[in-house]
Amino acid sequence: MAQRRSLAVPCGAPVLAISFLACVATGLELSVNNHAADFTLSTELGPAISLSCLVHNSSQAEELLWYRGDGQVGLKDGNKVNISNICISPVNESDNGVTFTCKLARDKSVQVSVILDVQFPPQLAGEETLHVEEDKDVTLTCNSKSNPQAQSTWIKDNHSLTLQQNRHELYQTSEVFQLSIRKVQKSDNGTYTCVVESPLGNGTRDFHLIVEDKKPVFPKEAIIAACIVVTITILFGIVARKDNFCKVW
Repeated sequence: MAQRRSLAVPCGAPVLAISFLACVATGLELSVNNHAADFTLSTELGPAISLSCLVHNSSQAEELLWYRGDGQVGLKDGNKVNISNICISPVNESDNGVTFTCKLARDKSVQVSVILDVQFPPQLAGEETLHVEEDKDVTLTCNSKSNPQAQSTWIKDNHSLTLQQNRHELYQTSEVFQLSIRKVQKSDNGTYTCVVESPLGNGTRDFHLIVEDKKPVFPKEAIIAACIVVTITILFGIVARKDNFCKVW
């Protein structure tokens, strides 16, 4: 009579497999605005934006935490368990580049971050008058913060400014655009306009540069020396006439 054989399976294997599948099936996750991984959110100035953090695969009540950069955001009761919402209103320039992070309270390694990309046009206008003495240096500073970063140029009296290598210098960062002029001359008199252009809009600012005559420079050393000579001469004169003064008294 033929004997039946069965394939031997280690007793622990099914248990381990079931445990692994259970962990995968119930693994705790977070999402922010339906994003399960870090992401960038583009927005504009003004309108409020809402960030919603949700716990997934939770078998119990889970507390959530919100952070703005490194600082924790205060949450009201009822807005901490399994789902939590924060609102940024109004959105302004200072929110650009800021990271908001939702974390699981009992395991802060479980988290999702969102970086705000606040887009706004250059906001500059107005005018400024500068008085500078001939042969002195002057710097015109145009604050041109915008996102995306704008392109900046300088014009003089409504014409393109011709830059001279040894006299003009340009300096630009994401927020500042400067024109420096060394040893200004009378020909530098005029209106300089900072023109900032971006895909979202343009801006300008006028600088009225008035070059004044050089003030006469007094030779301080010569004046001091003359005062000392006069003082010594007076003292010698008093000493020379000391006897006459004594006779009078």
